[in-house]
Amino acid sequence: MTSYNLMVCIVPHDGGEFIIKAACSAGAGGGTVVMGRGISENRFLHVLALGETSKDIVYMLVPSEERSKIADAIARASERKKKRFGVLFSLDSIRLIKTGNIFGGDDYMTFNAAHHMVSIIANRGYADDIMAAARKAGAGGGTVIKARGTAKPGDAKFFGMEIVPEKEMLLMIIDSEKLNNVLEAVRTLPCLASPGSGIAFCCPISDFMLLGKK
Repeated sequence: MTSYNLMVCIVPHDGGEFIIKAACSAGAGGGTVVMGRGISENRFLHVLALGETSKDIVYMLVPSEERSKIADAIARASERKKKRFGVLFSLDSIRLIKTGNIFGGDDYMTFNAAHHMVSIIANRGYADDIMAAARKAGAGGGTVIKARGTAKPGDAKFFGMEIVPEKEMLLMIIDSEKLNNVLEAVRTLPCLASPGSGIAFCCPISDFMLLGKK
């Protein structure tokens, strides 16, 4: 059975189509682009904190055997861009859901990785507070994506319409030795304490690289 990798690329706004075009030239089938914003505490830009500007986050699911070729094509195309144009990394796809079926996941084992991606979904307005707590625990910066929750039967209603709360998704790349401290700092935040207020999860990443002129 073919295994897959989730390739994630974070670049300035309006750069997502450029990345997908480069990836498709090497055999990728396409991708999904969402908008986010960078958070940076000072002029020394940390991983994922590429300035207080809008970002495109590109998600591409590719066959594992094609990953290196596609990454190389993106890196070569990005050399024409400015220095520190963006970042590119990949995640093992533990489970793939396609047309109602679930593939993979039974034999998944954690492995040693230099970095992990921490994803936190919380109610809108709390991403900066979460980022501040994570930074005190060793995180460098993060990217915030606007999102929304999904209503379910029994949720509060307003004039008969279900209220779907707005969310923010915070993505951070964390050095593995700092991961436990960051997760513990986030876990104890009041804004994530009540049921349904948010979730956090992490995945090991591989093939991390900075894009742009060398």
